[in-house]
Amino acid sequence: MSETQNDAPNEGTVVAEAPRPSKVERLEAEGDIAADYLEELLDIADLDGDLDMDVDGDRASVSIVGADLSMLVGSNGEVLDALQELTRLAVYRETGERSRLMLDISGYRAKKREELVELAARLIAQVRETGQKVSLDPMTSFERKVVHDEVTAAGLVSESEGVEPRRRVVILPAS
Repeated sequence: MSETQNDAPNEGTVVAEAPRPSKVERLEAEGDIAADYLEELLDIADLDGDLDMDVDGDRASVSIVGADLSMLVGSNGEVLDALQELTRLAVYRETGERSRLMLDISGYRAKKREELVELAARLIAQVRETGQKVSLDPMTSFERKVVHDEVTAAGLVSESEGVEPRRRVVILPAS
């Protein structure tokens, strides 16, 4: 054998790798990072709010509830959408992975989801009755996803058309 030894593992040597965290553990970590970021933001803005973290399906979910946080929701949820994107960027900065984190403030998204489910149900019934497609008003990606999910669950097909910020859902009759 030569005087210098090679530190590389020999062929057939198994190198143990740290086990990758489970999907739920990764999503919980995303929620923790997001909560830390949002807590810092609330402190800077001198706002009181309680944070609730959860894993909802295949995404982390963080909710902020407090006395008056309407300024963090904004008109039609624009500020909420911006805060969600900033929070996703904070998670990306820490993890190096794109996040699908969902942020809700004062139940705005939960209430919006209920309204959209009701709207989708009415429009699905209309499409079934008339056999004609229905185009909705422009919506955010969150709102479109809720409608698409309801249409799919009802056995119909929907598609998005247009370009942001005028992107809309079209519900199609069964073929």
